[in-house]
Amino acid sequence: MAEKKGFPMPLEVEYPKELQGWEEMYPPYYIFSKERKEWEENHFWFHDKIHAPEAMYPLDLIFHEAWQISLSQYTTRVFCIPPAQGIAQRMVGCYMYITPVAPPPPEIIGEKAGLFQKRVFYVFDHYDALWGLWLKKFRALGEEMASIKVPTEFPKFEDDEKVFPEPRGFYTSYDLIDGWDRLVNLMIKGWQFHFQYLNLAYLAYLLFADTCRKLFPGIGESTIGKLVAGAYVQMFRPEEELGRLAKIAAAIPELSKILKSDLSVSEKREALKKTAEGRDWLVEYEKSKDPWFYVSCGSGWFHYEGSWITKPEIPFGYLKSYIERIEKGEKIDRDLPNIDKERAELAEEYRKLIKTDEDRKSFDDTYKAVRTIYKYAEDHLFWVEHWFHTIWFEKVREFGNVLVKYGLLKDPDDIYLFNRFEVPYLMEDLATTWALGEGVPSGGQYWQAKVEKRKKILEAAKKWTPIPALGTPPEEVAEPFTIMLWGITTEKVREWLKGVAVVPTEVTELKGFASSAGVAEGKVRVVKRLEEITAIQQGEILVCPTTNPAWAPVFTKIKASITDIGGITSHAAIVCREYGVPSVTGTGIATSVLKTGDTVHVDGNTGMVKILKRA
Repeated sequence: MAEKKGFPMPLEVEYPKELQGWEEMYPPYYIFSKERKEWEENHFWFHDKIHAPEAMYPLDLIFHEAWQISLSQYTTRVFCIPPAQGIAQRMVGCYMYITPVAPPPPEIIGEKAGLFQKRVFYVFDHYDALWGLWLKKFRALGEEMASIKVPTEFPKFEDDEKVFPEPRGFYTSYDLIDGWDRLVNLMIKGWQFHFQYLNLAYLAYLLFADTCRKLFPGIGESTIGKLVAGAYVQMFRPEEELGRLAKIAAAIPELSKILKSDLSVSEKREALKKTAEGRDWLVEYEKSKDPWFYVSCGSGWFHYEGSWITKPEIPFGYLKSYIERIEKGEKIDRDLPNIDKERAELAEEYRKLIKTDEDRKSFDDTYKAVRTIYKYAEDHLFWVEHWFHTIWFEKVREFGNVLVKYGLLKDPDDIYLFNRFEVPYLMEDLATTWALGEGVPSGGQYWQAKVEKRKKILEAAKKWTPIPALGTPPEEVAEPFTIMLWGITTEKVREWLKGVAVVPTEVTELKGFASSAGVAEGKVRVVKRLEEITAIQQGEILVCPTTNPAWAPVFTKIKASITDIGGITSHAAIVCREYGVPSVTGTGIATSVLKTGDTVHVDGNTGMVKILKRA
């Protein structure tokens, strides 16, 4: 029998028996089906390791549900990018797979083109004013979410004030159900705002990069990235606030001693309260805290990551490191003026090479557009995936607490074992049980049994290695967002098809995207888990699956970064360019091949990493 070549079709995937029943955890339209078999098999589905590298808790899927609609509608129905369509999602054994939808018919592309010209370039021309409007409405949305009152007590009898002088008409049962519905709807709405300009930010980069390639044949991708770098973006504000606080403390020996000590965060706070200078410093800390410390310890996509609000040991750990470096005379700030100066000089050098007015206008127009709007990629990121998500996680925990209090769940985080359509069942159960009167049992045992079953499925899924892709691979990966954001290239797909088995000790070099210019040599620090990020030492080279913008405080410590996944417009690439740190992204195998202590040579100009010495 001839060996079958290619990836399995979606309905051919075989799952470990321990995963039996995984499908019920997710909405039915997320499951590959016989009814959509032909369409699904004709598309190429790959595991989204940037946004969903781990087995997915059902409620954490809400962000992905929201971006599938939002990203896609802006491309297809709002800004009408002519050949592009949406990005579809499916779940495969608790892991999320995505595919760029095939282009629409030629007549639709023609219809979209006219709307595209009118709508997109209007945004490019008015972006600065539009950003101010966006930020105002988004902050109002977050404040509305924070104001939702979650009932903490189901009273034996409603208070007289809800009866006189006129019965209120709706009571605690409604408050619970309505509060959850409002919370979910605000999250969906927030993600509608998330993509308001994001696709256009990536598009502006694509247009500028395409212009550069035509005008300057042979220009490197890292050079194009350098031309775009150097922007004040709000995703880096948490790190800047920590730097400000560290400088204040470093100037006062008594404060410095406390913050560098091995005391717990609560003990440090108590010690600081004993002096006027310490109390003044704590006031400054509180000023920075809201909103800038509403930043995730990771990507902001998963409830178990925590934030600087819930895990203050993270920012206090960074503060200790900053103060120590300041006292050694080291620089802790991002060198934005120098990065901006180098970018401007480089742009002028290339502009002088242009021979015609028409080409010069093409360069100037696309350069202005990308420099104006590209910062949205990191500006909006703080407000949505960090500040807004931190508020969401706090509110969900409040709902989890009330479900625990009345016996429906055992742990507040068990609420994440139910998807957003199932959680209302628990709310209805609680509200109904209370309304029916004394001695009426809830379905707590049923929900708790479901929790235990799903926990076992998720644990099994974490031990399973899902196949990299499914369906029909294209002869050539040409969809630009797939390449630039996810780092999925034709070459990478061919490697998957060959089933390349990597023997780490035999690998001498790695190839990825030249995402941030520069060259560096040094010892590697492999970081696979969030808690390992604080172990990075000065001058090391960070190796990780993908970097998170929330890790900004380490980017003034490291010499370079190497990632498994991500293209030239991934957040890993953007952060490195903004810090002037050489970077190679999308190597596919860096964390498998490299070990902490290995010495490597990183070339962010070519995308090559050479292993010089094994630890």
